[in-house]
Amino acid sequence: QVQLLESGGGLVQAGGSLRLSCAASGLTFSSIGMGWFRQAPGKERELIVTTSWRGTRRYYLDSVKGRFAISRDTAKNTEYLQMNSLKPEDTAVYYCAADVNNDSSYDYWGQGTQVTVSS
Repeated sequence: QVQLLESGGGLVQAGGSLRLSCAASGLTFSSIGMGWFRQAPGKERELIVTTSWRGTRRYYLDSVKGRFAISRDTAKNTEYLQMNSLKPEDTAVYYCAADVNNDSSYDYWGQGTQVTVSS
């Protein structure tokens, strides 16, 4: 059974940092692509960061470029999203998702973690 479990969300002041973690079980982490999405209240879910299974192809939403960074620890089967210089508009529920077939279709999702940035 595949499970993705996010953690690391919370309340932070504008300009602060958080690191989200996505711990995976039931799949071979080193061979899959991963993505991070977020959904703010009243808005559609948006894709903010993706990485291919080798980490050679990465996409960042323009509004997070230079502030967010994705990384993974294959030994721990965990993907990370480092978020710096946070802004109130980054407030949302953040989700990680696994792209098992590396075709940009996300097959498994975590439960989400709330990030709130105060001004």
